[in-house]
Amino acid sequence: MDSAEVDAYLRRLGAERPAWPTVDVLRELHLRHLQRVPFENLSIHLGEEIVLEEKRLLDKVVAARRGGFCYELNGMFGALLTALGYDVTLLAARVYGDEGRLGIPYDHLALKVRTVDGGEWLADVGFGAHSHYPLAFEARAEQRDPGGVFRIVEAGPDAAGVRGEAAGAPDLDVVRNGSPQYRLETRPRVLGDFVAGVWWHSTSAASHFVRSLVCSRVTEDGGRVTLSGRALTVTAADGAREVRELGSDTEVLAAYRERFGIELAVVPVVREGAAGREG
Repeated sequence: MDSAEVDAYLRRLGAERPAWPTVDVLRELHLRHLQRVPFENLSIHLGEEIVLEEKRLLDKVVAARRGGFCYELNGMFGALLTALGYDVTLLAARVYGDEGRLGIPYDHLALKVRTVDGGEWLADVGFGAHSHYPLAFEARAEQRDPGGVFRIVEAGPDAAGVRGEAAGAPDLDVVRNGSPQYRLETRPRVLGDFVAGVWWHSTSAASHFVRSLVCSRVTEDGGRVTLSGRALTVTAADGAREVRELGSDTEVLAAYRERFGIELAVVPVVREGAAGREG
C-alpha cells in the first residue's frame, strides 16, 4: 500500500495520519473502522467476485466505499496497520456454531497487532457484533468493552473432544459474555491462505453467508444498525431495539445509501433455493 493509498484509506475512516503506531491510535482506528466500513456479504448476492488481493480489496473498500466480511475487512485493516508501522500477524480461526461445534478451517481471519509502545492486541473489525476496541492478546482476565465482556483463554477440547494446538502453542478461545465466539490459532498466516475459506463461504449452501443477507455497522452513539434483507434493525447502546420492515426496493436502496454509505443499482437478494438448504 503506497502513501496515497494509505491517505485515501484514512480519509475513508475520517482519521488523520498518525505520528506513531501506538495503542491509542490503534484503538481509534479500530472503532472508526467499525463505524465507517460495514460488515456485509452483498457481493455474494450481487454476483461479484471476491478476490483476496490488496489492490482489488482497496478498490472495493476504499474507492467504491463498500464493506465486506472478515477476510476483506481484516485483510485490508491489517495492510493499513502494516503501512502505518504496526507489526501485524494474520491469524486463522474457526467460528463456534450450533452445539459448540467449530466451523471449517480458515473460517475466520483476525489480527494480532504489536504496537510501538508495547503489548500485543487482538484486532478484529470483521466479525459483526464484537469488541469495539482491540483486546489485550496476552490477558486472560475479563476485558470489558462497549461490545460486551470478553476473555481470551487457552482452548480446551471442542464438542468433538479435539483440543486444538499448532506447532506446540495451544489455540485460544475468544469468549464474549460467557459464550465462545471463535477458536484462534496462533500460527502466522498470509492472506492467500484464506482463499479456500472465501470460496466455501461464498458458494456452499451450508454457509450462512449464502443463505442470508447482512449489512451492519457500529453507530456513533455505540449502538448498531443492521439491514438483513428488508428488515432494518437499530439497536441503541443500552440494548433497546427498533425493527422496521422496508417495503419497496426504493426504501431498501435508500437504507443502504443513507445508513451505510453504499450506493447500489439493484437490491441484492438471496438466490432462490439457497435459504434453508443444507449440505
